[in-house]
Amino acid sequence: MTVPIASTRQFSLDEASRLLPSVKLVTAEAVREAEELSREMRQHGEAHPKHDVLTEQLDSVVSRWASRLKELQVEAKGLWLVDFDNGDGYYCWQYPEEAITHYHAYDEGFSGRMKIV
Repeated sequence: MTVPIASTRQFSLDEASRLLPSVKLVTAEAVREAEELSREMRQHGEAHPKHDVLTEQLDSVVSRWASRLKELQVEAKGLWLVDFDNGDGYYCWQYPEEAITHYHAYDEGFSGRMKIV
């Protein structure tokens, strides 16, 4: 078994579910910002002088999102993918899922997600 990266907090499923509305809000805000920037990038195209600035802004949105999640003591594991350490693995949530319905072991990633029964 792979030893997890030190997490500042371990969550029960109830605790993670209670924190999920905050995670969803932070994520939804970041998704809206990222979608706006992505639309603008597509309109201008890669050759446009503004493309590099928009790319930096998009990177900043994702970085701020990950930082805000860290403040909530959860982990950004991919774009709009959040893990809640439970001591044995992770409860796993991906935007725009309504609830935490999946789990995976420390040594498995998104592809190892299992439905919580």
